[in-house]
Amino acid sequence: MEKTFLLSFLFLLFHLAPAKADLGVGIGIGIGIGIGNGGGGGGGANNSPGPSGPSVSKMDMAYKSLQAWKSAITDDPLKILDNWTGSNVCFYNGVFCSNSFVAGIDLNHANLQGTLVKDLSLLTDLSLLHLNSNRFTGTIPDTFKDLSSLKELDLSNNQFSGEFPTVVLNIPNLIYLDLRFNSFSGTLPDELFRKNLDAILLNNNQFQGQIPQNLASSSASVINLANNKFTGTIPISSLGLVGTYNSKLKEILFLNNQLTGCIPQGVGLFRDVQVLDVSFNSLVGHLPGTLSCLEDIEVLNLAHNQLSGELSDVVCSLKSLVNLTVAYNFFNGLSQECSRLLIRNVGFDFSDNCIPGRDMQRPKPECSVIPGGSLSCLRIPIPKPLDCASLAIASSSP
Repeated sequence: MEKTFLLSFLFLLFHLAPAKADLGVGIGIGIGIGIGNGGGGGGGANNSPGPSGPSVSKMDMAYKSLQAWKSAITDDPLKILDNWTGSNVCFYNGVFCSNSFVAGIDLNHANLQGTLVKDLSLLTDLSLLHLNSNRFTGTIPDTFKDLSSLKELDLSNNQFSGEFPTVVLNIPNLIYLDLRFNSFSGTLPDELFRKNLDAILLNNNQFQGQIPQNLASSSASVINLANNKFTGTIPISSLGLVGTYNSKLKEILFLNNQLTGCIPQGVGLFRDVQVLDVSFNSLVGHLPGTLSCLEDIEVLNLAHNQLSGELSDVVCSLKSLVNLTVAYNFFNGLSQECSRLLIRNVGFDFSDNCIPGRDMQRPKPECSVIPGGSLSCLRIPIPKPLDCASLAIASSSP
């Protein structure tokens, strides 16, 4: 995700040259490009009088848009908007311009209180809008669909609420969507995973209901659904029913929801996944043999579920594994390869299971009943990794 963000931001800076040549600002997720003089920089092209002709109307619209937004901001304790006066918006703190238009707004960590206004849609050349860590409330105006150049929308760590803001699905060129740490609620629309997004960050909200069944076909490299109230099963079809699947996915996080059922066989098709976290749910049954196909996985967290069976070479032979957490389940054995993880440079936590002869396990009475015993995911153990190349071909066959 960081690489994607960095590349898109460098792309933006390249297209703002030479107006941005003197910015001298840092780049990083969370802190953004900083709240200083915006597009004016330290004496760049935007310090000169505004251009004449058609471009003047764009700057006039930008002035109208930003002044309307300023009037909807009710608290500015850091005095960030004190210099939002006058018609040359390129001097405004947090506003970044090309020669003739506003191309970016970064007000991360400004602690502003207020709402978004429909007039922001007048900034049709805006490529990024970063408002991380403020106190904005309400929701996203429907007019945001007119932000035809917007690629990155970061509204994380605010106080937005209401249903999933479907207007973001109508922003034509959006690739980075960050709604983390807000109070959005309701269900997710299927269209979310059909849109050409590279990052879908929805963790720490109040979303609920079942996760759409088409999640596996999303084009995103990062999907974070953690710390919500999702129910039902993990929506990744069993083998033979997958159809299209995401070959770009690097991180997917389901942790701390209310998911039930089995870990599906289809999870093994995401062979480029580096982080998979399903911890703090109510998943049951044996692990699917297809986990052996996650050749690039570095972090696998299965903790705090009701999983059972033996921890076998299917998991413990994964060559890229850096951290394996299976604590607080009902596993009842370790394969020889899993035992070797204890002497490899791998973080391995298998505490509070039912493994005989090992320390820090559940009391025996807790291990007498296997949760989910009636479900079909009490699979026959597979002692060795599968032929994953054949698996992928078979799953994509008509």
